[in-house]
Amino acid sequence: MSSEDNEARRLAALARTGLRAARADETFQSLVGVAADAFGMPIATISLIDADSQIYFSTIGIDAAATERNISFCSITVACNAPVVVLDASRDPLWRDNPLVCGEPHIRFYAGIPLRIEGQPIGTFCIIDRVPHAAFTEAQRQLLQRYAAIAEEMLELRSLRAQGDRERFRFKRMAESSPDAMMIADGDGHLLYWNAGAERLFGYAPEEVRYLRMADLVAGEDREPAAFDAWIDGMLGQTREIDSVDRAGMVRPMEVSVSRWHEDGSVFHGAVMRDVSGRREKEAALHRLAHRDGLTGLPNRAAMRVRLEAALQADGVSVLLVDLDGFKDVNDTIGHAAGDEVLREAAARLVASVRTQDTVARIGGDEFVVILPGCGDPSKAAEVADRIVAAMEEPILIQDRTIRIGASVGIAIAPMQAEAIDELLLCADLAVFKAKAEGRHRHRLYTPSLRAAVSERQRFVHEFHRALERREFVLHYQPQVRLKDGALVGAEALIRWQHPELGLLQPGAFLGPLLASRHAVAVNDWVLHTACSQAVAWLGLTDRNFRMGVNACAVRLHSGEISARTMDTLAATGLPPQNLELEITETVVLAHDGDCVAGLAELRAQGVGIAFDDFGTGYASLSLLEEFPLTRLKIDRSFVRKMNDAPDVPVIRAILQLAKGFGLHVVAEGIETEDQLRRLRKKGCSEGQGYLFGRPMPADQFERSFIHGGLVLPAGVRQVA
Repeated sequence: MSSEDNEARRLAALARTGLRAARADETFQSLVGVAADAFGMPIATISLIDADSQIYFSTIGIDAAATERNISFCSITVACNAPVVVLDASRDPLWRDNPLVCGEPHIRFYAGIPLRIEGQPIGTFCIIDRVPHAAFTEAQRQLLQRYAAIAEEMLELRSLRAQGDRERFRFKRMAESSPDAMMIADGDGHLLYWNAGAERLFGYAPEEVRYLRMADLVAGEDREPAAFDAWIDGMLGQTREIDSVDRAGMVRPMEVSVSRWHEDGSVFHGAVMRDVSGRREKEAALHRLAHRDGLTGLPNRAAMRVRLEAALQADGVSVLLVDLDGFKDVNDTIGHAAGDEVLREAAARLVASVRTQDTVARIGGDEFVVILPGCGDPSKAAEVADRIVAAMEEPILIQDRTIRIGASVGIAIAPMQAEAIDELLLCADLAVFKAKAEGRHRHRLYTPSLRAAVSERQRFVHEFHRALERREFVLHYQPQVRLKDGALVGAEALIRWQHPELGLLQPGAFLGPLLASRHAVAVNDWVLHTACSQAVAWLGLTDRNFRMGVNACAVRLHSGEISARTMDTLAATGLPPQNLELEITETVVLAHDGDCVAGLAELRAQGVGIAFDDFGTGYASLSLLEEFPLTRLKIDRSFVRKMNDAPDVPVIRAILQLAKGFGLHVVAEGIETEDQLRRLRKKGCSEGQGYLFGRPMPADQFERSFIHGGLVLPAGVRQVA
C-alpha cells in the first residue's frame, strides 16, 4: 500500500474519532502535568496530527493551540509509527534549522510515542526539554510508553462519547460486536436479548438467558423485585457505576446505562453494562501519579496542602520544612542517578523519624515538609527536628561512595504563628533560612524578627555595587601558628562589611547573596589584591616564610583565568609567589575540570601554595588528592570541636596519616582550648588557627598583637607539653 493510501486511512481514522472537535478535561491535563514532573521536563503534550497541522489536544508548557505539521517533531513520530527520540536538536542536521529549535519554544530534547486508534497513529504523547540530554534510557522509554498507553485509553473513551450520536444509528451492528454487555428486558425485568459481550462478561450460556431477570445481574439488596423496580426508576436517564455479579458469583464494578420505552402497548427496558474494573485501576494509578511524588513515593505538594488544610482544623499543628544540606553538590559531582538514590534514602529516614499519623511530603527538589497534627508544642516539634537532623547526618553509601549530607529544618507552629497554609509555610521557610545562615545541620523555630532579617538580606543585593565603590568591604586577619612553639607562620584573610548603617557585618549575613551576584568576581579580585598588598607590608617584619591565605575565586577557577589573574596580582603588589596560599573548597575539587586543574598546576609550579579547606566534611574521593597540586590540608573546626567529647577523633588521625602519605602539611582550624592544642600536638599536627590564638581582626590590630609580638601563644599555653 502506498504512503498516500496509508495517510488517507490514518486521517479517516482520526476523523471517525470526533476528537478534533472535542476538548480535553482535567484528567488529560493532570496526565501531561504528572508526566512533565516525572521526567523533569518543562513541556509535555498529547497531540493530534491532522493533514496540515499538529493540534495540541492537552499540553503543559506550550500556550499555542496548534503548529504547522511540516515543522512538527511529532509528525515524524506519526510517520514512523514508532517512538522517536532527539537528544540534541541543535546538533541534528534534520532539526537544527527548524523554527521550533531556533525560536520558541527552543526545543533541544524530544521524545515522542505514537497514539493509535483503530491501529492508526492519529497523534502522539511527547515530552520536550529546552536543554539537550546525554541519553534517554530504556527505563525512561518504558515509563513514557506507559503514559502513552494511559493517554491512548483515555482518548478511546473520549472518542466513544464524541461518536455517540452516530453510533445510535448503528446500534445493531455495534451491539453484535461490542465487548460491552447490551441487553433488553420486558416490563418485569425478564431478559429477552443480550449480546455476546454480555455472555462473555456474565458467563451464562445463551439457553440460560430466558430464565434470567435483569435483577439477577445486580449485587446486593436490589435483586429483590420491589427493590429492583425502584432501582430501575432511579437509574433511568443516568450512567452510574454499580456492583454486578456473574454466574460464578464474582462481583465486579460496572458502568451501567438504563433506558425505558413503550412499544405496542408494552414496556421494555434496555441496559448497557461495561466492566470498569480496569479503568478503576488506571484511575487509581492516575490518582497516585497526581498526588504522589514519582521518585520517593511520598505525598507531593498538592497532597501536602490537602493534609495540612485538614490538620489546621484541629487544635495545634507543627510544620517542619526540611532542606537537605549539600545535595546540589551530589548532583553536580556524582550525577543525578546518585542524587535520586540520596533523595529516596532521605525520604525513608524522614518517615522513620516521625509518627504514623504524621505526614512527610516532598514538595520539590531537595525540600520536604513534615506535618505533625495535634502538636502545637514547640519543644516537641524541636525533638522531631533533632531526630531528623541526626538521621540525615548518618553517611549514605551510593555507588561504593560514602556520601554525607545534612539537613536544615525550619519549624512553624499553628495557630501560634500563622493560621493559613501559605503563611505557615512561609514562616517555616524563613526559619530554614535562619538555620542555614547559622551553619546548617540544625533546626530553628520561626520568630517574627526573621521577616525583618530577610528584608535586610534582600536589600543587601542592591547595595553591593555601592559597597565596592565606597570601599566598605574590609579584611580581617586570623593568625596561623606553629603548634610546637607558637611561632607565627601566616594569616588567613577573611572578608567583613563595614556597613554604613548596620555596622560591621560578618560573612554569614551577606556572603551567600554576594557570591551569587554579578559582583562576586570583582570582590574576590579585591580581596586577593588587598591581602597580597598587606602581606608585602608584613614580610619585612616577619619570617620571610610568612604566608597569606586567601580563598580562591570559583568563577576564575572554572573559567581557566585563575593562574593569569593571580600572577598579575602578585606582580602588581610585589608579593613573592611562595608567600601566597590559595584555599579551595571541596565543591571545587568535586566539580573540577581540565582548566581548573591546569590553572592550579601553573600556580603551584610558580611557587603558590594550594590548600584544601574544610577537608573531611564531605565525600571527595581520595584519589582526587593526586590530581590536584595541593600543599596543605585544613582540618575542619567541626572535627576539632568533637575532641571536647571524645578521647580520640578517628577523622583527625586519618587526615594526619593521609597528609603524611601525600607529603602535605596540615592546619587544624577552630582550636579554642589548651586541651585541644595539647592533643593535636600529640597527634603530630604541626599548625593551627583558632580563638585560642586570636580571633579575626583588622590589619593594624593584627600587626600590634602578632607581627611585633613574636610568639602568639599565651604563656601558659606555650608550656603545654
